[in-house]
Amino acid sequence: MAYLILGLVLFLGVHSVRIVADDWRSRTMARIGEGPWKGVYSVVSLVGFGLILWGFSQARMMPTMLWSPPTGMRHLAWLLTWLAFVLLVAAYVPGNHVKSWVHHPMVLAVKTWALAHLLANGNLAHVVLFGSFLVWAVLDFSSARRRDRAAALRYAPGRAVPTLVTVVLGTLAWAGFALWLHGMWIGIRVMG
Repeated sequence: MAYLILGLVLFLGVHSVRIVADDWRSRTMARIGEGPWKGVYSVVSLVGFGLILWGFSQARMMPTMLWSPPTGMRHLAWLLTWLAFVLLVAAYVPGNHVKSWVHHPMVLAVKTWALAHLLANGNLAHVVLFGSFLVWAVLDFSSARRRDRAAALRYAPGRAVPTLVTVVLGTLAWAGFALWLHGMWIGIRVMG
């Protein structure tokens, strides 16, 4: 569990700099340059991510059960993870309605993904991992929306075709992950 927690501190910590110290971030980037900043950011993120993977895989071997989720939560998790995939794709497809409505679809995707996994899993490692990501996503989404308001940022209205592309690609990605990749990469088959 220690590696999982250390990984979360590194990964979510570096991703939280803009939430808690945006001015410091801007000053540091101006002083050392954008390239070096992104380099350090990337290295810390990758080390943290690696520790999360290692720590979570170790913690799953000796699970500490906190509760047993009802079977229906699994179905709700499927729906929420589908929504998370659509939101994730919306971050990359220009001109879709989803991005114009929620403004920060990737962060909302992380929030939805984390909530889905918290509802469907009741052991300590899952609560630590997905609870941490959920708290981070709530804080980051709130911070991003505050920055948008301060900058009087307006998002262009979405169009039907990019929105349809977003939903179709998100659905295909979700189906591929739910039916095959989750089992291959995570070791737990959620469907199929």
